[in-house]
Amino acid sequence: MLKKRRVRFAPSPTGPLHIGGVRTALYNYLYAKQQGGDFILRIEDTDSTRFVPGAEEYIQETFDWLELSFDESPEKGGAYGPYRQSERKEIYKKYVDYLLEKGAAYIAFDTPEELDAKRSEIPNFQYDASTREGMRNSLTLPESETQSLIDNGTQYVVRIKVSPGVDILVNDMIRGEVVINSSVLDDKVIYKSADELPTYHLANVVDDRLMEITHVIRGEEWLPSAPLHVWLYKSLGWEENMPQFAHLPLLLKPDGKGKLSKRDGDRLGFPVFPLEWTDPVSGEISSGYRETGYLPDAVINFLAFLGWNPGTEQEIFSLDELVQAFSFDRCSKSGAKFDVEKAKWYNHQYILKMEDDKLAELFEPILVEKGIKVPREKVAGVVSLVKDRIHFVNELWDQSDYFFIAPESYDEKTVRKRWKEDTPEHMRQLIGLIQQMNDFSAGNQEEIVMEWIQKNGLHTGNIMNAFRLAVVGEGKGPHMFNITEIIGKEETVERLERAISLLGENKETFNH
Repeated sequence: MLKKRRVRFAPSPTGPLHIGGVRTALYNYLYAKQQGGDFILRIEDTDSTRFVPGAEEYIQETFDWLELSFDESPEKGGAYGPYRQSERKEIYKKYVDYLLEKGAAYIAFDTPEELDAKRSEIPNFQYDASTREGMRNSLTLPESETQSLIDNGTQYVVRIKVSPGVDILVNDMIRGEVVINSSVLDDKVIYKSADELPTYHLANVVDDRLMEITHVIRGEEWLPSAPLHVWLYKSLGWEENMPQFAHLPLLLKPDGKGKLSKRDGDRLGFPVFPLEWTDPVSGEISSGYRETGYLPDAVINFLAFLGWNPGTEQEIFSLDELVQAFSFDRCSKSGAKFDVEKAKWYNHQYILKMEDDKLAELFEPILVEKGIKVPREKVAGVVSLVKDRIHFVNELWDQSDYFFIAPESYDEKTVRKRWKEDTPEHMRQLIGLIQQMNDFSAGNQEEIVMEWIQKNGLHTGNIMNAFRLAVVGEGKGPHMFNITEIIGKEETVERLERAISLLGENKETFNH
């Protein structure tokens, strides 16, 4: 019987969550749910010097917004907690002691200054089998001196002891078998006496083992760490319980080469964080996908396709459909270029799919800000007519302001082109026609007006373009009679009368 799949997303609370981290979490979620497994949030906060207030809350708020729920987390709890590494301090120490007793790790007392001196002395210095004998550690010092230094409170670190010349095999679900020779690895620090906390490497391995993580799905940037983690698993005697690795392709800049960064977003004008973030030190505000106007479903769909494809022409997937379709077999080994225009396209598609009443609800705060309060039914009618013209909810106002406010001026170019010498008289006749209508539905309006135009031998384009100019203020908008049905007969007449008054008998009297 297959062991229950358990995956974890393990960010560090050192600042806002990068959108690439969100994609990593999404792939973890998709795999876990497809396999009937558990999706776990673990906060890796062992580096106390880099902790940023508010960062953990930001992480949780991101996934609340995206509606990607965790089965276990610091907030939700679970049988394998605590879920913050800083709260698991006592758990790690016994594994540090085990590695020391076994001779698989050693204590090092080298100061930062001594390490800097070695780096200056030896090009490309790394602390490993070739250099450790010349350093100040428990392998070179007498046991009594080592113990004396510890007893006297001398700060130290514990380093994993990596033997050279050993091929380390990493089985990766995306990249296949990756073989790294241990000679390229250094003796990484796995524990610091200064804060009595492990580093990422040991804490990661211990937590994955104790939380029974079966699959470690993370970004490509962690691939160099995988051989060391395999070495640690073996050193701890856990080789049989090693998780399966999957290292996802990098998210690349939209232009050029290299990893997507905040600088790219600032330079090209798009967010690289899921939510807006205010730096607690500098006060600098970074934009977020939520505040920019992206819908959570669109963000999920867009991110899913950055490094994976279903092998079909289908591009719009619900979260449930993504769960069913996802497969590591269809994940790319190469980096995925971040396509901002594609992200906008996805948002547009989800706006089109959204029910008008829901879209109206999202639009209403903008209307309130503009001092406009109208029935939800009217707002829903408006958004149904203009949503095919927008990518974001905050663009609705520019596309529909004339539904709520009569034009105070008229586009000069359109006036010159559309307001003819005989236009005022035709608009007066149109007013009379409208005032006689009992049924002001779009269909009835169109039938009556078109019949009037035909009967009187008028030019349809001239009449309808002038009609639009008078009602909207410029030559834009959806079907004209849909506009007038929503604003109503009385408002339509008032706007026509106002245009006649302001634009006058002669278009040259237009005052701009």
